[in-house]
Amino acid sequence: MISDEMGRQLHNRSTLGEELTNLEKEQLDGWYAKLDAIESKLLSDNADSQMNLAKLQTQIEASLNQLTFVTQRIQQISSENDNLRQEVGVLRQQLTARRSA
Repeated sequence: MISDEMGRQLHNRSTLGEELTNLEKEQLDGWYAKLDAIESKLLSDNADSQMNLAKLQTQIEASLNQLTFVTQRIQQISSENDNLRQEVGVLRQQLTARRSA
C-alpha cells in the first residue's frame, strides 16, 4: 500500500493527463480503494450514530413522560397531605374544645 502523499501525487498526475505506468495505475487504484473503504466506514459509523441518537431520543422522551407522571403524583399527594393536616388541626381544636367543656 502506498502512502497518502504518494497517492495524492499519482492522483494529481493522473488528473493532469500524465501517463502512469501500469504499476502506478495499480497503486493509484489501491489508494482509491483504501479511500473508498475509509469513506464507507465513516458513512456507516454516521448511520449507526444516527440510529443510536434516535434510540437515545426515544429513551429521553420516555423518561420525561415518566418524570411528568411522578411529578404530578407527588403534587397530588402533597395536596392530599395539606388537606389531611387541616383536618387534623380541626379535629385537635374540637378535641381541645370538648376537653375544656
